[in-house]
Amino acid sequence: MNNIIRLAVSAAVAGSIAFSIGAASAAECKHSKWGKDDEIGAANYVTPQQVLAATKLVKKGESHPLGIEIFPGMPAFPPRYTQLQVVQPGQQWGNDLAKAFGWPVVYNDDIIQMWLGTGPQIDGLGHLGEAGVFYNCNKGQDFADLKGLKKLGLAKVPPLVGRGVMVDMAKHFGVKTMKAGQVIGSADIKAAAKTQGVTFKQGDVILFHTGWTDGMLASDPKGWVSGEPGLNNEAFVYLVSKNPMAIGADTWGVDVVPPAKGDKVFYGHVTTLKERGIYILETMNTGRLAKEGVHEFMFVLGHARLKGSVQMIINPVAMW
Repeated sequence: MNNIIRLAVSAAVAGSIAFSIGAASAAECKHSKWGKDDEIGAANYVTPQQVLAATKLVKKGESHPLGIEIFPGMPAFPPRYTQLQVVQPGQQWGNDLAKAFGWPVVYNDDIIQMWLGTGPQIDGLGHLGEAGVFYNCNKGQDFADLKGLKKLGLAKVPPLVGRGVMVDMAKHFGVKTMKAGQVIGSADIKAAAKTQGVTFKQGDVILFHTGWTDGMLASDPKGWVSGEPGLNNEAFVYLVSKNPMAIGADTWGVDVVPPAKGDKVFYGHVTTLKERGIYILETMNTGRLAKEGVHEFMFVLGHARLKGSVQMIINPVAMW
């Protein structure tokens, strides 16, 4: 985990330097193709036509959860954490709810303390920017508030429904589990997609299987969160040219960690979120898709609509 902290510190230092030119960056910023007031980015691709086209991909009636199981204490990008308590309110110390209810009631409730950017998650458009500027030229100082985002919050994003595709990069490289720091470039993506019969269309949800979570999370949790295989900077540039709705992987950050030589760490998040309004999906459960060779499916995500939220734990569904 120390590797992540060092990378985060380096990114923070770079960000503080970049902030000095924030005004210039904002002045040069280009508004979204969906208009200067748009707050949902690539979610605009969700149209009746896209939804209907996606339903035609369901031919076997199979479904699969793309969110992995979340558990208390699971590793996460520091300082994120997850804790859960199950309680029986009003049932301790002789406080018998049965008297109030008129029948022998017992029940459990649960309380959770966690960072919403833990485990299977969607990164909203207010998550990551550059030099103080976020998606659609919004300045962080204008909309990022302790009580919640005033703009770009995930509650405004509609259900994401469309065509999902999975590119099996582990299979492409001939391994079960790719290694931390192993780079996926655009040439690799093109070659794997061609071999596996995958094409990219506007509005797609593009997922990559690396085997990282299946192979590492349970056996080496510290190793799992200390690095990851993933996309380099130019791979993101290539992918956004295909106009997808979202890009994700079975890794906790999608970007390769440590970054490729000459790359900026996590800069793929800037290319997608800030520059194009394309969502990031992290720690996706792609193992079954890879095992069964499912490369095309209907993707449905109806996330919790917490007002002002930046990220959200999710469990999208793949149907084919």
